[in-house]
Parts: sequence; structure tokens; C-alpha cells
Amino acid sequence: MKLDKYNKDIFNRAELLLGKERMQRIAGARVIIFGVGGVGSWCAETLVRSGIHYLTMVDGDEVVASNINRQLMATTATIGQPKVEVLRQRLQLINPDAEITAICGRYNAETAESFRLEEYDYVIDAIDSIGDKALLINNVTRLKDVQLFSSMGAARKFDPMKIRIADFRKVTGDPLARVLRQKFKHLGQFPERKFLCVYSEEILPNETRVERQETKVNGTVAHITAIFGHMLASLVLRDICQNDTNGSI
Repeated sequence: MKLDKYNKDIFNRAELLLGKERMQRIAGARVIIFGVGGVGSWCAETLVRSGIHYLTMVDGDEVVASNINRQLMATTATIGQPKVEVLRQRLQLINPDAEITAICGRYNAETAESFRLEEYDYVIDAIDSIGDKALLINNVTRLKDVQLFSSMGAARKFDPMKIRIADFRKVTGDPLARVLRQKFKHLGQFPERKFLCVYSEEILPNETRVERQETKVNGTVAHITAIFGHMLASLVLRDICQNDTNGSI
């Protein structure tokens, strides 16, 4: 993809670091993010600010007040609006030329085929629902040419120095990863190839208890969810840039 002058002005600092060829490759990559909450929203913005031109975002939720402490597009002015649409509007202000698709919906057994994952270069999994997350992971890892990066649990964490990246099979100390493994075992279906995860072994207790009708709520803070999102974005960018004609970065 050819970058026009306007895009070159926006991304000139990145081009100084990465060079024109890498920026062209970044601009041409197609990325889809499932879940744009505390992790996915920051990932999406980092990708767009870094030169990703083709981005699809999938999330069926609306902004609520409890999102404001950690989700990028959540403010008192956006309560009640679809998360993906609010975030899309923000990202278009960053790069009006970017092709950003907002899908207000979920990835599940009924909708999976409609997403045509084979058309993307990268899939970012920032889904909370165990069943939907397991389905997405299994389906993406069957696709040879699509790279998957996944977020494990960002709740009940406070120390950014404990955040790590590892192959899913080597993730330790993370309750979400443990439940996912149990889900794969119950289904009798396991990921067909390796994929990297962002995770932390830190598990802090909730100091107070809040119960929703359908599920337990865990404490979460912005600096942790944002770092998870930034690290997911970095995995995409590093994968694009590594082993090219300019050498690894």
C-alpha cells in the first residue's frame, strides 16, 4: 500500500525508527480485534497510531459507567453508546484515511462463519467469555496463514513489572489460562498450533465485593489493561517488522 503525504506526516516519527519499507508493510496488514474493552481498546488505538490502515473491531457491548476507569473510549459522555462505534469515531480522528470497521456483535458458534477470518493477517483475542474465547482460538489456529495473539486475564493485577508474553502452553499462574485449558479438555478440541499470550502471574484479592446478577466482578485498573493492550499491539508490529530485508527489529 502506498502512503500518501498526509499519512507520512502523521507517521513520520515511526518511519524515522522503522523505515519506509516497514511502514508500508504495517499499512498493508489486515487486523481484526475481538473485544474492545480495557485491553482491546488500547490495542486498537496503538495499532492505528502505529500505521495500521485496515482494522476491524468486534464487540457487542455498550459503554457503562463502570468501564470509565480503564476503557479508552469510555467517558461520561459515551455511556449507553456501542463501544465499537465510539472507538471507531475516535480512531478516525487519529487517521481519517484508515479503513476501520466496527461490528457491534459477538464471536460465537452462531456468528463465527460470518467473520471470514482467513481474510485477515492478524487476529487479536481480547474476549472475556470462556466459550467464545476457546472457539475463536481453536478456529484461528486451524488457519495456516493467520497469526493469533491472545490476552489472558488482566483483572486483579497491579504491578506492571509482572506482565509477561509467552506461548499459551507455557503460561503459568493465570486463572483464565487454566480455565481455558479445562475448556479445551472438556471439548476434546485443542489449539492446533502455538500462539503467544500476554499474561501476568499476579493475583490480588478483591478488597470489596460487588456481584452482578450473572457473574462475579473483579477489580481492574487502567495501567494494567492498557499495558496488556499495548503489548498485544507490539506483537503485531514486531511480527510484521521482523526478518525483513532491513533485518530484525
